[in-house]
Amino acid sequence: MKKLQTIRTAGFTLVEIMIVVAIIGLLAGIALPNFVKARAASQANACINNLRKIDDAQNQFAIEHNKNTGDTLNFPGDLTPYIKLNSNGSIPACPVGGDYYSDGTVGGKPTCSLGTTVTPPHVLP
Repeated sequence: MKKLQTIRTAGFTLVEIMIVVAIIGLLAGIALPNFVKARAASQANACINNLRKIDDAQNQFAIEHNKNTGDTLNFPGDLTPYIKLNSNGSIPACPVGGDYYSDGTVGGKPTCSLGTTVTPPHVLP
């Protein structure tokens, strides 16, 4: 009587596949929060960069129009000639979705509507 033995040498066992899936899940669990944090940081940096541009435009406007510290500005009307506008013809908005930027006086720091309500904060250093 002949015994038939079939030996499988190719393929993966269920345990091996489960280990690989567990390792991938662990790496994803570690990486995803870092991606979210990096995205929030880059959006905050973009907003702060917009605030710097507004501040620079305010200073340039004040110099060209002989304004003093504390004088009021017509924001954004007075500053639009000094800032590169977006495709809509307006000052670029906060990338996180802040409603507005405000800057009412010469020498004052421009602010984002989100300000310190988000992490990292959207304020000029």
